[in-house]
Amino acid sequence: MLALFVQQALSVRDKIVDADLKDRLLLAHGLKGSARGVGAFAIADCATEIERSPEDGQTLKRLGKLIDEVRDFIAAINR
Repeated sequence: MLALFVQQALSVRDKIVDADLKDRLLLAHGLKGSARGVGAFAIADCATEIERSPEDGQTLKRLGKLIDEVRDFIAAINR
């Protein structure tokens, strides 16, 4: 389940910056629900911020960093 979340989150990370406004909102919304489902609340909160301010570049960068941190954490616990 965590591996699937990481796959989805990485896909969102790779698409969200270049997505148009409508797609950015859809990506953020979908990620928010998935993140909450696995307990990645910092990612869910950041996705909520993107829904509120979808053109905020700093929040988009923070989302990418959070996703990378979760990916690395999950990889570490799977070793």
